[in-house]
Amino acid sequence: MKFLHLDSSFAADASASRQLSRIIVAQMAEALPGAEVRYRDLVDDAVPHLTSAIAAGFRSVVGATPDAAASAEHARSEQLVSEFLDSDVIVIGVPMYNFSVPSQLKAWLDRLAQPGRTFRYTAEGPVGLAGGRRVIVASTRGGMYSVGAGSGMDFQESYLTAFFGFLGITDVQFVRAERLSKGAEAREQSLAEATALVPDLVARTLAA
Repeated sequence: MKFLHLDSSFAADASASRQLSRIIVAQMAEALPGAEVRYRDLVDDAVPHLTSAIAAGFRSVVGATPDAAASAEHARSEQLVSEFLDSDVIVIGVPMYNFSVPSQLKAWLDRLAQPGRTFRYTAEGPVGLAGGRRVIVASTRGGMYSVGAGSGMDFQESYLTAFFGFLGITDVQFVRAERLSKGAEAREQSLAEATALVPDLVARTLAA
């Protein structure tokens, strides 16, 4: 089994999402000796945001004028989508920034949405081509957004579910830690509760 492990928090060693994603991947690898794990740090090795010239490498863009720099980015786009499609399970550390995902992660996602590779257009509408994979998200939030008044501002998990669903991936699971900015005790408790869910998640993922 091949795993793709990504982190998108700029908080380095203080990052809760990085901590959770490491725990998930470590337990997956322990339960499945011989698994291949590819790691990508979307902060330290940032993916440049799309421009018309870069996007023209995998879709029709009116007025795009690719140059040598864009050609290098076309190669990067191919590498990113290929390693994604070569993976069985994708584990992503994703903090909530301003109610959504980090821009570093968004830049990576933008390289995946390639017509003819991860989805295609039909007369009935777009159809995802990347089904059969599983996505596990280590989701962290400073406040409470899964329930209550803040739930209407959750454009983090809802966006990821919709994006991967567009690519044909319906198995998107979340390991969630919330209220991380509400004091040391709340943070410790939330991370402990999230970590306690990982063994069951690993078992269900490997059994599927």
